[in-house]
Amino acid sequence: MEPTLDVPDPAVHTPGTPSTPTAPSTPAVPTLDDRITGSLLGAAVGDALGGPVEGYTPEQILERHGGRVTGIVGPWNGDAWRTARPIAPYHKGDGHVTDDTLMTHTLIRVYEKVRGHLDAYAVADHLVPELMNSPVWIPELEAEALPLQRIFLAEKWIVTRLHYGHVDPREAGSGNIVNCGAAMYMAPVGLVNAANPRAAYAEALDLAGAHQSSYGREAAGVFAAAVAAACVPGATPASVVEAALSLAKDGTEAAIEAVAEAAAGHTDFETALAPLRRAVAPFDTVGPDYRAPSLGARRPSRLHAIEELPIALGMLLVGGGDFRRTVLGAVNYGRDCDSIATMAGAIVGALHGEAAVPAEWAKRVAEASRLDLQAPARALAGVAREVFARDAEARRAHESAFAALTSGDR
Repeated sequence: MEPTLDVPDPAVHTPGTPSTPTAPSTPAVPTLDDRITGSLLGAAVGDALGGPVEGYTPEQILERHGGRVTGIVGPWNGDAWRTARPIAPYHKGDGHVTDDTLMTHTLIRVYEKVRGHLDAYAVADHLVPELMNSPVWIPELEAEALPLQRIFLAEKWIVTRLHYGHVDPREAGSGNIVNCGAAMYMAPVGLVNAANPRAAYAEALDLAGAHQSSYGREAAGVFAAAVAAACVPGATPASVVEAALSLAKDGTEAAIEAVAEAAAGHTDFETALAPLRRAVAPFDTVGPDYRAPSLGARRPSRLHAIEELPIALGMLLVGGGDFRRTVLGAVNYGRDCDSIATMAGAIVGALHGEAAVPAEWAKRVAEASRLDLQAPARALAGVAREVFARDAEARRAHESAFAALTSGDR
């Protein structure tokens, strides 16, 4: 049994130690920079916590760890991770981030180059070359390698279609398997469009058109919108879900509604695990056995949804926006829990800023993954400010032009 690293909660007083009462204070509203840092840190930490238990059921997790996962754990198969199937050759666990974070950081590098809103052509012109030509440290491989050597088939698809097939970027996602591959790295889109969910939704839909179709593409838009909604001052888990539902379409909307209804009344993820799974099951095409999906899995549909986003939003409600409760609920849900926890962590971090993410977890993930988790946030914050300034100038120009057009109206 692999022990967990459980970080003490500073709000809990340990018997036998002195406790000094402090006057209640009103927490400062997180700034844009703080929310961006919190969101990207939260996503990476969630990813690293969920990686080693990805693909397993809550019951298997309970048996393997002698209880629920409460922190960073080692590989599922211990020292045999190099050869044990189906995970080999990836070193999942011990604080290593997975492809979710690698793709998120790759997208941030594209934003750094373009320094503006992204679309499907940015995937062809910048994201694909990053995947093919720019080696980075891959924690799960414990080596420097091209991101293309780590990502899975749904992400390799964009390289095949755009680099080798020269498909119109706006149509390249058609024909790909439908999963959370595009949604899992869309947090930067929500952060660049902070506090503007509708703009985040539209940008992510355009961008993800090069990668996904159907409800996979829809989830990318809705997740970006949820992150943007979390940046609104005074936002709550309920307001984030409300913003997501105001934009979501078809099966994605229905799945989020069903999971949100199931989450109501639960404040402990343990009691919510089974109800949330039952709620999303009718919309999830993968089926009960995550490692043996049915023939109908991952095919386009207006009736279905990816599982990961609705569950992330459900755990956000169950956890009340608290990072530990929300992300650990996502992790212990199992199945594609690294992506669920990535999304949940990104939203909570955007809600509350960097302070919401346990510092010890963030430090260990950064060290174990050999990644600077702060630098991407600083870079993206700079881009977000530039984009907003240009957007504001364009809005003023439009207002002026429209005023001139309507000056003769009675």
